[in-house]
Parts: sequence; structure tokens; C-alpha cells
Amino acid sequence: MTEKLKITAIKPYPVWVGTRNQMLVKVETDQGIFGWGESGCERAVAGAVEHYREFLIGRNPMQIGRIWQEVYRSQYFEGGRVLQAAISAIDIALHDIKGKALGVPVYELLGGKQRDRIPTFASTGDEAEGDAAIERARELCARGWQAIRFFPVGQSSRDIFEPRESIGATANMLNKAREALGDDVVLGIDYHHRLSVAEAASFCNKLRRGVLDFLEEPIRDETPEAYESLRRMTDIPFAIGEEFASKWQFLPYIERGIHQFNRIDVCNVGGLTEAMKVAGWSEAHYVDLMPHNPLGPVCTAATVHLACAVPNFAWLETREPETKLGFDNSDFFPVQPRLDGPDYPVGDLPGLGIEVNEAAIQAQSLRFWEAPHLRRRDGSVTNW
Repeated sequence: MTEKLKITAIKPYPVWVGTRNQMLVKVETDQGIFGWGESGCERAVAGAVEHYREFLIGRNPMQIGRIWQEVYRSQYFEGGRVLQAAISAIDIALHDIKGKALGVPVYELLGGKQRDRIPTFASTGDEAEGDAAIERARELCARGWQAIRFFPVGQSSRDIFEPRESIGATANMLNKAREALGDDVVLGIDYHHRLSVAEAASFCNKLRRGVLDFLEEPIRDETPEAYESLRRMTDIPFAIGEEFASKWQFLPYIERGIHQFNRIDVCNVGGLTEAMKVAGWSEAHYVDLMPHNPLGPVCTAATVHLACAVPNFAWLETREPETKLGFDNSDFFPVQPRLDGPDYPVGDLPGLGIEVNEAAIQAQSLRFWEAPHLRRRDGSVTNW
């Protein structure tokens, strides 16, 4: 029966859900089985999904790998973050369909369950700095988290960011945090590629040895040689890759031993099909996955299945404990992964194991949102 399935519709929903835009994609079939996917880049991705829809209608959704190859290889200007985000959303939805059609969770399509619970790391929130961030970390530890990510001092500004003003204050905060929290908790920081190589090296040198367990995205990732230069200046493990949109972007970082944690994003890299290839490649080089998970429940569900099915996994990012969110999305996603303490339990529902209130989603519209355009005090533009 499932061999005769045909795709009948692909519906992109770039909509505002609660506190942010989300890019959801629904793939429908002629037998009433449907799947949900998600990506970022909202409006641009919706156009790409609509383009792919024109030749995917009538195709067999069970042929996930073949469809991935066709949507990637059949474009003259293949790849890139927008096209890969569209491929990601469609690929995740196809996995949801196939799992439902076969009556198994998606992780069974990826090789089966290797763990029963998915540990997460929590963040102190980008509004908390200094002693307030340390106190927030204490609260997270009391709630069971043993891996905690900080943000740099000065990140909350939507106008000015001076790296040299940030690194000393941030290093001081982290040195104090290690003293306050002890040696057992994993501590990291996300600098969101705001630093240069020299600034990142200065920051690392201001930290006492053993303070940080991972440094996330300290510099921009376009040039692997720049990361290699920074690698020679510090022994702090790097967590990078959330912006990578293919296995090929991961290639130099994995094979040159530049980083220790892959911040792979299933909604950006090319879906579960591509993510599993990166995971296997990473395993061969003893690099652990530490997935990026900044979007909504569909992204979380897909990433839980990935994390469940691979051996080389560290922690999954979770946004849920951040107090600034203040939004219950249950009306939009009545069935979704829920934290049990600091972990996501691995469920056994067919497909992704989520439900989307399509009527509620359809009632929403896209809202314009733009990331902060940061500048230095001299007026020049710097990274967000």
C-alpha cells in the first residue's frame, strides 16, 4: 500500500507563532497521510518550497533519498542556505510521512534508538549578565541541568557592541561562575561570531584554565584557516557549525580536527538525510553532535530523533527554560516534545510524534522581523 503513495500537495506556512516567525511545511499524500517539516529564513524559503512543489507533486514520498538528490542536483545553482532550508523542511516532512505510513517513530528509519532520553543544555538568557547570569545558572543547576551556556556581556544591546569591552567583563563573569558552580557542571559560552581571531584569542587568555568546556561560534566560519589559527592559540573545545548548510561545509572542520562539537541544524543542513551523513563522518573523527535547536517544536522533534539514533551525541539545545520566552505554544502544537527535567524522553509515536493545529497556523500571518544591526562606537558595522 505504501509503495503507491503519491505527494498531492506541499504547503508552506511562513507565520508568526507567539513570539517569532516560524517556517512550517506540510506535505500531503493521496492516502491522507501527511508530514510536517520546519526551517528558518521564512519568506525566502517559502518561495523555494513552492518551486520544488511544481515537480514533486505525484512523486513517491517514501523515496526520501532519491528526492533529496533530485531537489539538490537538479538546480544549476545548487545548495546555499535558502535552498537547503527548503530541502530540510521537505526532507523532515517526508520522514514524518514514512514513519506514519510504516507505523514507526522516525528514529527507526535512522537505525533505531540508541538512547532513551536526550540530555539538553540550558542557557542563562541573553538579558542576564554578570552576577545575574551566575544566579540564573544556579537556578538551572538546581533544576537538574548539568550543561549550561552563557552569553557574552553586552549581547543584549540592539545598537552597540564593542568586542574589546565585552571580553574582559565576560571572562571575569565566567571565572566567577566556575568558582560558584564547581567543577562538575559543563560551562560554555556562545559568542555568536562577534569576535576576530585576535579578540577571541585575548578572551581565551583571560580565562583561568579549566573554566570553559566549550566556546561556541567565537568567529565567523567562512574561512576554516582562521579557525585553525585560533585553534593553535587555545585548547578550549570549539562548538561550531550551526550555519553550515551541507556536509561539504563541515568537511574541512571535521577532517582538519578544528572543532570538537558539531552545532548541526537539521532545519538548515539539508534535513535528516544530510544530518545522518554528517553524524557518521563526525563519528569517524570523534566529533560529537551538539545540535542547534533555535526554532519550534517540529525542529525539536526532528532533532530528538536524530539525537536518539546516533552514538556521537553530547547535548541538545533547548530554549524552553529561558524565562524571556513567556509563551505557551500548545494551542499551535498540541502534541510535541516536552522536557522532563533537563531531558527530552524519547517517545514511540509514529513519525515525528507531533501534532500541528493547522487551523490555528492558517489564522496567523508573517510579521517583519530583522536581527539587530550592531555597530561599534566608531560607527562601523559589526557582527550580530
